[in-house]
Amino acid sequence: MKKTIVSALTTALVVGAASTTFAATNPFSDVPADHWAYDAVSQLAADGVIEGYGDDTFKGDKNITRYEMAQMVAKAMAKNTSGADKALVDKLAAEFADELNQLGVRVSNLERNADKVKWNGEARYTYTNTKVDDDGDAKNELLFRLEPTAEVNNNWHVKARLDAKLNASEDGENDISLKRAWAQGDYDNFSIKAGKLPMQVDGDSILDSQMTGAALTAGKDVKFTVQGGRWDLSDNNGVNSSIVAGAAAAGEQKASVGGVGLQYDKGNLSAGAAYHRIGSDAFRGADGYGDHDTANIWSVNGKYHFNDNVALGGMYAQNTQADNYKKAGSVELDYKGAKAENPGSWGAYVAYRHLGQNVALAPTYDGAWAGTKGWEIGTNYAVAKNTVASLKYFNGKTIAGDNDASKVFGRVQFLF
Repeated sequence: MKKTIVSALTTALVVGAASTTFAATNPFSDVPADHWAYDAVSQLAADGVIEGYGDDTFKGDKNITRYEMAQMVAKAMAKNTSGADKALVDKLAAEFADELNQLGVRVSNLERNADKVKWNGEARYTYTNTKVDDDGDAKNELLFRLEPTAEVNNNWHVKARLDAKLNASEDGENDISLKRAWAQGDYDNFSIKAGKLPMQVDGDSILDSQMTGAALTAGKDVKFTVQGGRWDLSDNNGVNSSIVAGAAAAGEQKASVGGVGLQYDKGNLSAGAAYHRIGSDAFRGADGYGDHDTANIWSVNGKYHFNDNVALGGMYAQNTQADNYKKAGSVELDYKGAKAENPGSWGAYVAYRHLGQNVALAPTYDGAWAGTKGWEIGTNYAVAKNTVASLKYFNGKTIAGDNDASKVFGRVQFLF
């Protein structure tokens, strides 16, 4: 079967899904700007799907072989396509399967299964210098993280997180651990997760950790989430030291976790409320907790985007079971934000935080920590594609003793 190169321009539909801007100049002398295929030819050349001939001509009326067509199909397959464009690629791949196999392109069903496992991750360096009065603690940490996602079928995936940490100050043995592993089923306006998964309610404020259990989320603009399971109080460096000490004294590292949340997110506004009940004898030994073995935590949150660059958000939480240090709140003003895929993008923020240690059990913030209150500022910058540098500074007081407290935080992330 013979085809002209011009007829092969059906692959331009594929390229259009990955790039919406046509090339500014035409690399071929025999395709004038007023030719019907000018835009498609220019874009295909810019994206590396076609190369032309050594004399800078395209020869659009020249018949091509199936092998030459397969080369173009292979390059189009390398684009991340979806919908109708993906259907076109699949049809072309089936037509030229033998030639693609000769080129080493994987098209068999068994080989396609390998593409169902996707790997993301990061390598990062973090420096922190934390001070309470004149007592300082500087740390240098290296972390290598892998986050694979394996497709089971159209609805179900298995996800995981594997962390390898090294204290660069001591240059000793690294700590490798499987932090998370869960199955996730996604349906229309419905999602279920089971395994060791990230906290699904208030995970971006006062409970930045993981639990072993299950969670269900339903809804679209308004989402209802319920979660339940077991929380290991020792597996997260962010858990406040008083709770960890209480867990050690009680000989109980596990806590039961149950929570519900309601979250609205549409347009420029997001807002929500949540409730948690957490049970553990570790609370009995915590400073300011009293003779209670449970935490009853209520929280509210909200964020409004004034435009594409500026947003104001905040949260408030209270543990009604604790005697002291039972309130937490944060107000933050954001400007822009670094995007890893966009070199040169940047952002900055200023915030005031009050993190009572008996309610902010595992706060997510890199500056202020559980048991402190004060101001925090920060900035981030995309140094290069998939490379982001962040710098943060917190200055305030400890809530319990009113001691001076500060923290310098710096991080460089290499994302892949």
